[in-house]
Amino acid sequence: MGSRPAASWDAEYRAGRYAGEAPVPFVDDVLAAARRVGLPPGRGLYVGCGNGRNYAPLVAGGLDLIGLDVSAEALAQLAARLPERAHDLVHGDLSALPPDAAFSLVVGIQVFQHGREAEAHANVAEAARRVVPGGLLCVRVNAVGTDLRHGHRVVERNEDGGFTVEYLEGPKAGLAIHFFAEAELARLVEPLDPVLPLRLDATAHEPPAAGRLLQWEAIWRRPEGR
Repeated sequence: MGSRPAASWDAEYRAGRYAGEAPVPFVDDVLAAARRVGLPPGRGLYVGCGNGRNYAPLVAGGLDLIGLDVSAEALAQLAARLPERAHDLVHGDLSALPPDAAFSLVVGIQVFQHGREAEAHANVAEAARRVVPGGLLCVRVNAVGTDLRHGHRVVERNEDGGFTVEYLEGPKAGLAIHFFAEAELARLVEPLDPVLPLRLDATAHEPPAAGRLLQWEAIWRRPEGR
């Protein structure tokens, strides 16, 4: 992910993005799945940890997570919030990690939709690749059917119904964001088995905006030996 998204997110976090917001309910599903299946030895990874809205409760729930984010401002805020975890925070995207680094758990909440289709697909596939046998991949990502609340133009569509927009206004102005179709997302993680099958979560936009943000949520486990 290039410098433009990083600069955009730095500005958002300086302006108070996610400050004081509660974690998404999916956090509880991640913790429950980790307890239920029993994670293999090793550390976990949170991709797009931001300033800790969801990272902090996952760590408080017992997960040992490296935090990864393209926003230096977000990581600085998270380090101030949880100074004991400051040494576990990495600035960058998945390419900032050693190529052979793998994890017992990989979490990506509202992060893998960033970029055009090829980038979004590559990030999901790379996150799945880094899960060790017996480990979990936990994803919440934009879904088709969302009511788009800011001015935009559609720049890509695929045969599954997924599409990419470039926002013309709002906090993501100038950025490309992908919206996944169900079949499209499922294919990207085919070597993994569902623990929490794909489900659609709907969140109402804050007034005066109308409509809903739709997100796919799912948890998959990499089978032993694969």
